[in-house]
Amino acid sequence: MALPVAFFAVFFAYPVTAIVGRGLRTDDGWQLGRLGDVLGRPDVLDVLWFTTWQALASTALTLLVALPGAYVLARFDFPGKGLLRAVVTVPFVLPTVVVGTAFLAVLGRGGLLDELWGVRLDTTVWAILLAHVFFNYAVVVRTVGGLWAQLDPRQEEAARVLGASRLGAWRRVTLPALAPAVAAAALMVFLFTYTSFGIVQILGGPAYRTLEAEIYRQTAQLLDLPTAAVLTLVQFAAVGAILAVHARTVRRREAELALVDAAGTARRPRGAGQWALLGTVLATIVLLLLLPLGVLVERSFDGGLGYYRALQDAGAGGGTFLVPPVEAIGNSLEYALAATVLALLIGGLAAAALTLPPSRLRSGGGTRTPAAGRLVRGFDALLMLPLGVSAVTVGFGFLITLDEPPLDLRSSWILVPLAQALVGVPFVVRTVLPVLRAVDARLREAAAVLGASPWRVWREVDLPMVGRALLVAAGFAFAVSLGEFGATVFIARPDDPTLPVAVARLLGRPGELNYGQAMALSTILMVVCAVALLLLERVRVDRSGEL
Repeated sequence: MALPVAFFAVFFAYPVTAIVGRGLRTDDGWQLGRLGDVLGRPDVLDVLWFTTWQALASTALTLLVALPGAYVLARFDFPGKGLLRAVVTVPFVLPTVVVGTAFLAVLGRGGLLDELWGVRLDTTVWAILLAHVFFNYAVVVRTVGGLWAQLDPRQEEAARVLGASRLGAWRRVTLPALAPAVAAAALMVFLFTYTSFGIVQILGGPAYRTLEAEIYRQTAQLLDLPTAAVLTLVQFAAVGAILAVHARTVRRREAELALVDAAGTARRPRGAGQWALLGTVLATIVLLLLLPLGVLVERSFDGGLGYYRALQDAGAGGGTFLVPPVEAIGNSLEYALAATVLALLIGGLAAAALTLPPSRLRSGGGTRTPAAGRLVRGFDALLMLPLGVSAVTVGFGFLITLDEPPLDLRSSWILVPLAQALVGVPFVVRTVLPVLRAVDARLREAAAVLGASPWRVWREVDLPMVGRALLVAAGFAFAVSLGEFGATVFIARPDDPTLPVAVARLLGRPGELNYGQAMALSTILMVVCAVALLLLERVRVDRSGEL
């Protein structure tokens, strides 16, 4: 546990604390009165109100659209089901910058709707809500559908035999069993939309800002660190509360349900109603998930390969880059690979620490200390915090804290992978931890009794069982590292941009060529992420984690 704790202390807690301290502490001590001053400002209250209600609306809309998809993929058996499951997961691993760009190609100026009917929805809240549904559709399908597929359908059939209607049987039997999974999915969607940054930056315009976008504006544009520090604390408190409720929900789901093999619960659709439901879900997936990506690709090829060829010329963007934009591809791949290695190392060790047997947490007197138990639970929660704490704060914190020996990393390439690894570690832990917990402890004890060293026990017992889970975790860590934007936009050097940073720079400049290059780079980024995901599907494990 020592290495993961040290990693989070140095590269997460220290930068975030330093930013908060820089904003709220003076020579006269902590200025906590600024909390009330900032939170009483009308413009800040507007940001808090918009952040909350758009997250609630996005969550409700995502559940409404995605729950039928979860049912279809859980209960129906049809050709191409595996490919469809991979397709609906692609948006979740796409960088938010790509999601924003794809919806800009459909809803923005000169977009598909503008060309066909003269309708523009960019800079409206509808564009943000639709993009959030697009991004989080897979969270509901995976979380709820995964449980739905393992519920024994004979329980609902028994209720119908006893006289319950189809709806009544579902409401009294299936819905209570699904409720914890629905609640967990809703909380995760709320968390991701509450902290939304890239999508709001691209589609929201100046009228709509979430807390994360406002922290970026206060930090990078207005240089108002006290306000940014207060907003960081507010987001930190909100995310902590959401994660605490989520952890409690997940534990309840694991403890109370008796599940069956998912392979035996799916069957071919029967009757006109079920075929109509399948058709509706397929049409929704085509219109909501595939259309924006298809338009994005189509726009990138306007005029042939011109936009792709322009990526090789540093001057084609009117001075936007010091190097040809195409170099961002190599930079992103190198950074993402390094971040993946770091995330696997830190996340793997953390997951192993969380599965330590109770005997390793006992005091010298042989009794398990409550403090040790609280320490483990606190450590588990700490690992999830980077998913919700402002990435903008982390990135800016890197700049002001890692600038003195022995941690002068300002000019080091490792700075970007370190920030990206912070986002990848939670995915590694949540993927590997359920598999490690499923390993029978008696196997380890038997190996130890036979004289195997701890290293050999891990190599001979644990590694063969978690090997595939590690591959899945590596794929997730690689995909999220590739798309990380909030922290990287601060610390990526101008001559070493990543793909998301390059896309954002191109979209921030006028001109058709910049817009076309942004589409081309987004398409490349989407293809890389999709390939990583399809490889994940081939090695998918039965207990693939909670995300």
